[in-house]
Amino acid sequence: MPVHILREGSTRNRGHDAQRSNIMAAKIVTETIRTTLGPLGMDKMLVSGIGDVVITSDGATIMKEFDIQHPAAKMLVEVAKSQDNEVGDGTTTAVVLAGELLSKAQELIDQDVHPTVIIDGYKKASAEALQILDPLAIAVDPTDIKTLRQIASTSMGTKAVATSKDFLATLATSAVTQVMDNSSGKTKADVERIKVLKKHGEGIEQTELVKGIVLDKEIAHSEMPKRVEKARIALLNAKLEIEKTEFDSKITIESPDQMKMFLDEEDTMMRQMVEKIAESEANVVLSEKGIDDMVLHFLAKRGIVAAKNLSSGDMEKLGRATGGKVVASLKDLSAESLGEAKLVEEVKIGDDKLLYIRECKDPKAVTIVIRGGSEHVIEEAERSLHDGLCVVRNVVEDGKIVAGGGSIEAELAKQLREFAVRVGGKEQLAVQRYAEAVEAIPIALAQNAGLDPIDVMVELRMKHQENTNKWFGVSVRDGKVADMLKERVVEPLRVKQQAIKSSTEVACMILRIDDVVSSKGAKEPAGGPPGGGMPPGMGMM
Repeated sequence: MPVHILREGSTRNRGHDAQRSNIMAAKIVTETIRTTLGPLGMDKMLVSGIGDVVITSDGATIMKEFDIQHPAAKMLVEVAKSQDNEVGDGTTTAVVLAGELLSKAQELIDQDVHPTVIIDGYKKASAEALQILDPLAIAVDPTDIKTLRQIASTSMGTKAVATSKDFLATLATSAVTQVMDNSSGKTKADVERIKVLKKHGEGIEQTELVKGIVLDKEIAHSEMPKRVEKARIALLNAKLEIEKTEFDSKITIESPDQMKMFLDEEDTMMRQMVEKIAESEANVVLSEKGIDDMVLHFLAKRGIVAAKNLSSGDMEKLGRATGGKVVASLKDLSAESLGEAKLVEEVKIGDDKLLYIRECKDPKAVTIVIRGGSEHVIEEAERSLHDGLCVVRNVVEDGKIVAGGGSIEAELAKQLREFAVRVGGKEQLAVQRYAEAVEAIPIALAQNAGLDPIDVMVELRMKHQENTNKWFGVSVRDGKVADMLKERVVEPLRVKQQAIKSSTEVACMILRIDDVVSSKGAKEPAGGPPGGGMPPGMGMM
């Protein structure tokens, strides 16, 4: 009699079949995203189940929007996510490299090289590649604004907003250098302190960097001034309204005089709140909690501007931008806790009203307001700015860059081939294949630019073999091999290091799998098996 171990309907793939299936799934995903690589890469139009359309060439967005079912292919989605979270750029490079490593591994498996040998070779090649990268990198000063702009411009040049890349690169560089800190001898730049706000209308060139915070709120009372110069800002995390008791209570009022006394007392309490704010000399109040309508009325009479129900994230940024302290009670409010800004004004954009807190003194939080003619343009501009901000942050923190255009990959491939000879044994086959996989990046750049990849690679290998210049790469605009440093195509070292780490790890993980068991439960009729019926599998005979 047959012995059933797995649930009915389960499937199992073993050995070479499982490996081949996993590698094939990863290769299909890689081939899909490969055509987006480089400044002349193509865009993808992704339509969701409910009809939402995303048009982008951003690798992280494409991988996130794909509704991938195959478990091995899902691992490539994780690679894209980790690359995006860690360094903010290079997602397409990481995915293409991972797919190419698996493709080269398949060639070795077909030649009866054991996956464990391939994995060991790949790990050695990865470690060597990281060691090669570090001395090749060029040191950059965090205050070198020109180089930082080139870094951001290179990153944005591969996106749909490439025509405005220099303008956006200037904004990104200014934003990051504004929020960076130099404490304990290390330069840090937290891009979370840069608020990005999207507003439909006008064009990308009207995108603005505000040295302060822009709130998607309007002034809370119609009689308050719409513009305040030399603003002194109170940041409150306290309700400006009469507190309700935490327990049930009842007040018995027996005459109109008692009612008047009750209302007068409420009125007095609210006036005292406004008096306390006025005593601190604040002329703008920004509150994370609610503000009573009567309090707003009294504030308006005093000429004090107020906005309410702000998010905790905005309050934190406001503290960093204005230099003020967020106070949890009016008792703690004082002149020392106030923030400062040259101008607070309400601005109408389309149908929306925004509250601009401008020209703060040395703000450590800033806002970029993105404008664009269509929703798709704005979304793509936001993705491009995210990448630009992240690459500038990487260079500011690490102070190291490499040339782009596939030049660093060509140099890595050359040195890894020399390293393979020193490794010896069967593992050298894996190291050689790793070197070939790394060359997939310049090959993809050449193909996407409509160039002959064979001619390009022959010339590129020859230039790197001559040892005259290690920064020769694919100049897609001119259609030839050129010095990428002179072309001002530069990338952060951290992006390349992370791409090598994440792609090697996922390739090794997929190669370790030699058994895929898929369990699918047998569907029962609605309501389960009928009462008193026969056990499953004992039906009509």
